[in-house]
Amino acid sequence: MALLTFPHFSSHFSSLSSFPNVRSLSPTRRYCSMKATGTAILWFKHDLRTDDHPALLAASTFPSLLPIYVFDHRILSRFSDETLELLLLALQDLRKSLKDRGSDLMIRFGNADSVIQQLATQVNAACVFAEQEVEYELRLVIDVLKQRLESVNVPQGSPRIELWQTPFYEVKDLKKLPASYDEFKKLRLPVTTPLQLSESTLPGVEIELDWGVLPSYDDIKGFMTSNQRKSGENWRLIKEASAETVLRRKALESGDRIERSSSSEQTLSRERSGSVFVTKEGNAVGGGTNNVLNALAAYLRYLEGTARDDWQEVHEKLRASESRNGASFIGLFGPALSLGIVSRRRVHYEAIKYEQERNAGFLSPFGYSAATIAAAVDAVCSMEWYWLMALRNQINNDGVYSTRIWKWKGFLIEYTVAGEDGPAVLLVHGFGAFWEHYRDNINGLAESGNRVWAITILGFGKSEKPNVVYTELLWAELLRDFIIDVVGEPVHIVGNSIGGYLAAIVAGIWSDLIKSLVLINSAGNVIPSYSFIPLSRVQDRQTSGASWLGSRILLYYLRLRTQELVKKCYPTRVERADDRLINEMLRASYDPGVLVVLESIFSFNLSIPVNFLLEDVKEKVLIIQGMKDPISDSNSKVAMLKEHCDGVIIKELDAGHCPHDEVPERVNTIICEWIIGVEREYPGKSKKLGNGLTESLKLVLLIGLVFMAFGPSYSHSLIRLLYGEKWSDGEASTALRCYCFYVIVLAMNAIAGKKLSSEDSFALMIMWTEELLQYVLELSPFFRTLILLSIILLIQ
Repeated sequence: MALLTFPHFSSHFSSLSSFPNVRSLSPTRRYCSMKATGTAILWFKHDLRTDDHPALLAASTFPSLLPIYVFDHRILSRFSDETLELLLLALQDLRKSLKDRGSDLMIRFGNADSVIQQLATQVNAACVFAEQEVEYELRLVIDVLKQRLESVNVPQGSPRIELWQTPFYEVKDLKKLPASYDEFKKLRLPVTTPLQLSESTLPGVEIELDWGVLPSYDDIKGFMTSNQRKSGENWRLIKEASAETVLRRKALESGDRIERSSSSEQTLSRERSGSVFVTKEGNAVGGGTNNVLNALAAYLRYLEGTARDDWQEVHEKLRASESRNGASFIGLFGPALSLGIVSRRRVHYEAIKYEQERNAGFLSPFGYSAATIAAAVDAVCSMEWYWLMALRNQINNDGVYSTRIWKWKGFLIEYTVAGEDGPAVLLVHGFGAFWEHYRDNINGLAESGNRVWAITILGFGKSEKPNVVYTELLWAELLRDFIIDVVGEPVHIVGNSIGGYLAAIVAGIWSDLIKSLVLINSAGNVIPSYSFIPLSRVQDRQTSGASWLGSRILLYYLRLRTQELVKKCYPTRVERADDRLINEMLRASYDPGVLVVLESIFSFNLSIPVNFLLEDVKEKVLIIQGMKDPISDSNSKVAMLKEHCDGVIIKELDAGHCPHDEVPERVNTIICEWIIGVEREYPGKSKKLGNGLTESLKLVLLIGLVFMAFGPSYSHSLIRLLYGEKWSDGEASTALRCYCFYVIVLAMNAIAGKKLSSEDSFALMIMWTEELLQYVLELSPFFRTLILLSIILLIQ
C-alpha cells in the first residue's frame, strides 16, 4: 500500500532551525518590505527555479536584487555528464524567467565564497540568501562565506547570510522531531502549499555590472579538468566506466567466459518534437520548470493514454525505466529534483491535486488510485524525511563521532571521519548495519596513526533508501566514488559480511584505489576452476510477487527477532549486542524504502568468485575470520581460501560473525599491524592523489638539489625517471613545486626550532614561502647549490 497522506494546505510556512552562527529566514522578515534596505544577493545552487522559491520572494522586498550562479568545481564535481547538461539547460531557463521579470542571472566561475565576497563589496550588499545545506562540503563553503562577509564593510554593516529552505512540513522544532519514521507519521504534520511568485517586476541593480555569459558544455568540462584535484586522466576514467563494463573487460582479458542474460534494452522507436528529455542520453527529464511540470503531468496521467507525442515519450520512458514498482519516478525526475528545477512540495501538490480530480475531491485512506501518483508522493515524502533527518542529526550531533553527509547521484549518504594524519582507512559495514557498527574501531585505528572513514552505504542506517534496484555492483560503484570524491587517495579498505564482498569487488575492479584489502567474515564464495563470470543486468533483477511478499514476511520476522539474531552473531561476548546496536537496527527498519532494500535480497548475485576478485591483489589481502560464525561454515571457508587464494594472510579468531565489534581491541591491533606492514612494503602509494606532499625526505632533498643546481628541466626528468609514466607532465611539475616548497619549509621550521606536524600546517607555510622560492629561482645555479647545502646542514 502506498504511503497514506492527509495533506492540509496552509497559507503560510515556517522555517527550520538555522546553522550555528547564521540567521534563518523568519516569517516576519520574509514579508516585511519596510525593513528591507540595501542590496540582496540571491545565490542559486540547487534551487534553479522561480516557482515555489521562498528566498526569491523574500529578496524581492529589497530595493535592489542581484541573483547569481557560480560555477564552483566543488559543487560541479559531484555531477554526472548528463546532470551537467541538465544544469546548463536549467540555468538558461532560469535566466530567461528572471529577465521576463525585469531581473537577470549573473554567471561567474571560481570559488563561490570568494566570488560572492567580492560581489558583496562591489554592490554594498546587505544580505546574501543561500539555501540551507546538509552536505558537509557545502556547509563548509557556507561557513567560509560567512567568515569572508564579516570582513566586508558596507554602509549597513557586514552583510548577513539568510539561510532558507522550502519547507515540506510545518515543523516547529527540528531538534524534537522523532528519529523513527513510524513515530513521525503519527504526528500527521500538514504538508505546506507551494508559493507562486507574482508577475510583478523584480527589483534590479542600480550600478552597471557584467552579468557574464552562460558557458557551453565543453566550457564546463574544460573548467572541471583544469580544477581536477585527482591523479590525472585515469582517475576521471575510473568513474566513467561502470563496474559491469570493467568486470566484463577483466574477464575477457583473463580468458574467462561471461554468462549473462540475453535481454535487450528497450529503445524509443522515434524522436519526437518538443521532447522533455533534453540531454544526449535522454534518460532524465530536464529543461526549465514548466518543461518538468509538463513531464510530471504526463507521468501522473499514464493510465489515461494520450495522443500527444511528448506525453507518449514520457510513457515509453516510464515503461523502460520501471525496473521495479515505482522506480521510474526517481529515474526520470530525480536529477530535476536534485537540481531544484521543481521543489519536492510542488511535486506533492500536483500529485495530490490530480488524485483529488480523479476522485471528486476525495482522498482515500486506503491509498492512491494510480501507481504513478503513489510513486511520486512516496518518493518526495521519502526524500524529505532523509533530508530532515540529515539536518537534525547534524544540528544535534550528540554522538561520540560527528556525522557528515555526502550526496551521491542525488542521494544522501552518511559517514564519519576520525584521525588527522597517516594512511587512509575505509570501513564498510555488513547487511542491516551502519557505520556505527565500527563504533570501537574508528578511534582505535585513528589513535594508532591512521585517518579513518566509516560509511553507511545506500539503503542502510540513516543513509537514504530510494526506490532503486539494489545490487552488489551499485554499492561497489558507490564505494569507488566515495574513495575518489571524499577520501581523495588510495585506501586500506575493510569490510565485514557483505561489506567485505563489496570491498573485494572494488579491489578486484579498481585496484588503483586500494592499498590493501581486509575481509572480516566476508560474504561470497571461493569457486575452484570457475569457467565463467556470471553478470546480470538490472532489468533481470525485477522484483516478483514472491519477492514482494517475502520481503514483508522477512521484515516482520526481523523486527520480532532482531535481538535474538544479533546476539547469536556474538557467541563469545553476548553483551556486545547491546541496546544501542539493536535499537538503531529497529529504528532503521521503519524508514521509508526499507522494503525495497529487503526485496533486493531475493535478487542478490554473490556468485562472482572471491578468488577471481582477489586474483590481482591477493598479496595485499588480510582475512580476519571469526571461527564461531553462525551464518557460514568458517572452517570450510578458511580451507578454501588457503587452497585457492595463494598469498592471502588469514587470522583466525575466537569470535562470531562480527569480530570487529565482538573483540574490537584484538581486531584493531591486527589491522594496525597489517597497515604498518603494507605501508612499509609498498611505499609507492603513500602519496596523496593529485599532489606529492608525503614522499620520503631523501627524495625531497635529492630532487631539490638537482633543481637548485641545474634548473627545473633536469629535476623534472628525474621525477619521471623515478616514477616512470605513472606521473603526467602536469603532476610532475606540481610535485616539483611541492618538493621545493617542502625543502624551504623544512629549513624554516629547523631555524624556528619547530617540526612540521601536518599537511594543514604545511599548506599554510606554503603561502608565505612562495615569495622566497621565486627569489631563489632568480639566482645562478652556483648560489642555488650553496643555499640548498646550507638548508641540508640546518636540517641535520
